[in-house]
Amino acid sequence: MNNIFTKINNKKTVGYIFILPWVIGFAVFTAYPILYSLYLSFFNVIITTDGIQTKFAKWSNYQDAFTTDVEFLKEIGDFAAHVVVSVPIIVIIALIIAILLNQPIKFRGFFRTIFFLPVIISSGPVLTKLTEQGVTAIPEINQYAFYKLAAENPNFFSNLFLYIMDNMVLLLWFTGVQILIFIAALQKVDTQVYEAAKIDGASTWEIFWKITLPTLFPMILVNIIYTTVMYSISTMNPIIDHIKKNMFKIETGFGYASALSWVYFVIITIILLILVWIVVLLERKK
Repeated sequence: MNNIFTKINNKKTVGYIFILPWVIGFAVFTAYPILYSLYLSFFNVIITTDGIQTKFAKWSNYQDAFTTDVEFLKEIGDFAAHVVVSVPIIVIIALIIAILLNQPIKFRGFFRTIFFLPVIISSGPVLTKLTEQGVTAIPEINQYAFYKLAAENPNFFSNLFLYIMDNMVLLLWFTGVQILIFIAALQKVDTQVYEAAKIDGASTWEIFWKITLPTLFPMILVNIIYTTVMYSISTMNPIIDHIKKNMFKIETGFGYASALSWVYFVIITIILLILVWIVVLLERKK
């Protein structure tokens, strides 16, 4: 009996006991459904009054996703393009705002609350209504000459500019958590480092590139990963709606929807790896 109490008093054992409820919950409510969806993706699933009936389909669900589902392929292409454009913009905007909010200005706490407020009230219905009402863009932006000029001369850069202008409010809406992460990282930097750099004659621009940015590099990676995942699971994402529609169709069902989900997951993972690889490569070159 004494040996049992001695083991329980061990710090590692106590830690494992505390995380055991989470591990059980994760295994039952997260890991098992994920693995079961992978299993269903290789079957044609039909829900009847007698229960769920499955028929082994090998790789046919995955083949259909790439050969017959034109809408899914189009939405995947649009999603990849939006992520490549939106994620860097969101992270850059968040970094700029975080640096400004980290300055010793009046009402700093109030401004931080204002920028983080969209995270608290953001939800699928709210964002959907904002988009339907056209408030995700700068008001009357299409009346300005530079907007009309870009619209009349379509190319890669003009299309990128129009996308940013049409979604500026939405891009700012997604920066709340990233700003918080950057502010936390900025406050960890020792102010004596900045003072020493200024004494040595370093300009504000040089301090940013030589001290601030390298210090924030780990958080930049974190924000890239977070923003990509957040963007991919957003309720405004048409791919999510497409998967839901196929899930309840008689001719496709849960099996095909599971296959689409796993294809989508692999594509998100590839995009994440590419973005992280680019950032790491740029850092190594510096």
